[in-house]
Amino acid sequence: MTDVTSLADLSLLPVPQAGEGTGRAGSTSGEAVGEQRDRTVEAIRSAAQGGENILLVAHVDPDGDSLGSAIALGLALRALGARASVSFDSDPFVVPRSLTFLPGQDLLVSPSLVAATPDLVVTLDAGSLSRLGALGRVATRARRMVVIDHHASNTRFGDINLIDPDAASTSVMVTGVIDALGIELDHDMAVAIYTGLVTDTGSFRYGVTTPDVHRLAARLLGTGIRHDLITRTVWDTHRFGYLQLLGELLGRARLEPEHDLVWTWCAYADLTGAGLTLDEIEGVIDIVRTTAEAEVAIVCKQDATNIWKVSVRSKGGIDVGAVCTGLGGGGHRFAAGLSSTESLEQTMVTLRVALVQAPRLPG
Repeated sequence: MTDVTSLADLSLLPVPQAGEGTGRAGSTSGEAVGEQRDRTVEAIRSAAQGGENILLVAHVDPDGDSLGSAIALGLALRALGARASVSFDSDPFVVPRSLTFLPGQDLLVSPSLVAATPDLVVTLDAGSLSRLGALGRVATRARRMVVIDHHASNTRFGDINLIDPDAASTSVMVTGVIDALGIELDHDMAVAIYTGLVTDTGSFRYGVTTPDVHRLAARLLGTGIRHDLITRTVWDTHRFGYLQLLGELLGRARLEPEHDLVWTWCAYADLTGAGLTLDEIEGVIDIVRTTAEAEVAIVCKQDATNIWKVSVRSKGGIDVGAVCTGLGGGGHRFAAGLSSTESLEQTMVTLRVALVQAPRLPG
C-alpha cells in the first residue's frame, strides 16, 4: 500500500508529497536505465571502498520483493567488505511471518538504531518517500540517496533513480547491480532474490514473466536453493486462524456486475479476533481476483489506526495502477494499492467512481 490520503480528489495525476521528487512516472528507455544503473553501481562501489555507512531501506511492512532485494544487496555489500545494514519501518519491528526463512537477518537494524545521517541510503521497491515511513526522514538526511524500483508510478525522489517499469521485480534489478559490482551470486543471495522474484511474478503466473525471468530463475536454482520450500512458505503456509477468517471474508464478498467488480473487507476486529496480523492476509486478494465474473478485485483491510489498506487487482482490462496513483497510492497496471482514512463505505464509493472513469486497456 502507499500514501495515507483522503480519497476526495479523483484526479488521475499523482501529487508528490513534501520532500519527494517530481519526476514523471512512466516508461523508461533501456538507455536511460543503463545509465542510471551505471551511476548506481558507481555510488555503491565508491561508498563501499570508502568505508562509508550504507543503509538499505525496504518499504513499510515489506513484502518478499522489497525485503528480499534489500537483504540480497546487503549480503553482496558484505562480500565487498562494506559497512551495510538493512532496515524498514514496521510496528513492531519484526520480519513478516512468511519471510522468516530469509537469510542475512543479522543485517537488520531497527529504525530507532540506524545512523542518524547515513553516508548512502539505497531504497528498494519503494515508489515514494512516504513508503519508507519514519525512515524517510533518515533518507533525506543522507549524503546521497539511490532509489531502485520497478513501479512506473515512482516519484523519482532520490539523487540517483534506477527505475525500470519493465522489470518483473526489484530483485531482478538488484541482480543486475550485484553482477555489475562483480560479485558472484551465492546461495543466500539467491534465496533472497528468488523470494522477490516469486512474490512479484505470482510464482511465474503473471504477465511480467518473460523468458529472461525463467533464465534468472534457472540461474538461481543452480546455486542449490530449495525453491519448493521458499514457495511453500511464501504462498502455502497459514495458521488455522487464517482459514477460519478467510471463510468469513469470502462469505461477505460482494459481486457488482455493473462495476465489473468483486470486493470484500476485513475489519481490524476481524483480524484480532482471528489472532492474525495484516501481513498474514495479504494473499486474500489472490483468491478474490479469481472470480470469473469480475475484471477488478478489491480487498480492504483495516489496521489498528482505522486506516483502510486497499489492494486492487485487474485482469488486464483496466490500469489499476493509474487508478490508485490518482488516489494517492501506486503500483503496477494490474496490481496496485492505496490507503484511505475515509470510512469503508466512502472509500468504496470513491473507488467505484474512479474505476468507471478509468481508461480501458486494449485486449
